[in-house]
Amino acid sequence: MKKILLLVLIIIGFLSCKSSKIKSLNKDLNSIINSSFYDNQFTGVFIYNPETKDTLYKLNSEKYFTPASNTKIFTLYAALKTLPDSIPALKYNIVNDTLFIEGTGDPTFLHPYFNDSTTLKLVSNYKKVGLYLNNFDDEHFAPGWAWEDYDTYFSPERSGFPMYGNVVEVSNKNNLKVTPSYLKGNVSIDLTSQKRRVYNDNVFYYNRTKDTLEIPMVIDSTLIKNLWNDIAPNKVSLVNRIPKKDKRVLYSIPSDSLYKRMMVISDNFLAEQMLMLTSSALSDTLNSAKARKHILSNHLKKMKHQPRWVDGSGLSRYNLFTPESLVYVLNEMYEEVPRERLFNLFPVGGVSVTLDNWYGNESKPYVYAKSGTLGNNYSLSGYLITKSGKTLVFSFLNNHYRIRTSDVRKNLQRALETIRDNY
Repeated sequence: MKKILLLVLIIIGFLSCKSSKIKSLNKDLNSIINSSFYDNQFTGVFIYNPETKDTLYKLNSEKYFTPASNTKIFTLYAALKTLPDSIPALKYNIVNDTLFIEGTGDPTFLHPYFNDSTTLKLVSNYKKVGLYLNNFDDEHFAPGWAWEDYDTYFSPERSGFPMYGNVVEVSNKNNLKVTPSYLKGNVSIDLTSQKRRVYNDNVFYYNRTKDTLEIPMVIDSTLIKNLWNDIAPNKVSLVNRIPKKDKRVLYSIPSDSLYKRMMVISDNFLAEQMLMLTSSALSDTLNSAKARKHILSNHLKKMKHQPRWVDGSGLSRYNLFTPESLVYVLNEMYEEVPRERLFNLFPVGGVSVTLDNWYGNESKPYVYAKSGTLGNNYSLSGYLITKSGKTLVFSFLNNHYRIRTSDVRKNLQRALETIRDNY
């Protein structure tokens, strides 16, 4: 009887201590988040302990925010749930002496960073290639994208068979260099031009003195055919249908290398194409909406706050997510993906490009998280490791501020350090 009583007292003491820690943390965070700094912005916070299943702190956590690139967390989850260890480069079959191919949305083919040539190597083995492009059933731009960004590096068009990252890469160090070379005649040096491309035409302007520019191409079937004929002359022709019998899949790079690049530098094009890859894994039709619907209906149907999820990158201001929904997905990944692999895919505080000046630690990293920035909006969601060794899942979403984003980051860093040091 005494042993049972002792055990009960120990449990009560433990629970009391845990409750006291949470209350103390809430008090410290309230002193930061309830300060006048946050008076003229809309802020949502959710902090969760995946080990104890405790909610440590919440503020407006059930309300919807524009998440910006935090949307990429959902895109990563979609890819992890549907794609294999290597990226499906294309689907193909062979009839007599002809190779028939169709795109999967793989963004790595001849991409400026990946420069993958897996597809080109397959094509080189055949004299005749039939290229099917009609499986892309989507818009080149997602709803809610800013139309004036059409010539910026972060807003390439979506497509079913990307080549060169769907951008023209231009530099002028010693002489004008253009990739793909097929479009070199379409590029002119014009240091006075405010835009880098004609609105709806593949006519490009190099308006810098030294920088390398990536300028989105206008994607259509004629351009894709011409790009192919430039690298494989008189070999590739467009076809209106592809034989479905014995269709096979060709694989390219390791999937994690694509995921990590997308997350660490917050690459919008890679994110959009990852949803195309997800839809390709589900059917032969490439459609971002079908991919998103499948993930929400099958893998996230128990999530309390269903988002308005309209693109893969977060470029759209139509996206709406709650802090709790972001933590839900982050926690799902934390439970399903080995910790070392998962953290390797996320930007690292104080180290990675998008977080290199923030959330760092002199001894070792304590934040593995995805940031998101649009005009007047900043978000950060991911994983935080406290000094006591606990791993927490968190989401901070800030919308509608009229101050410097660096000031928002500074206050958020103060809050994260408070959590790190006191829990």
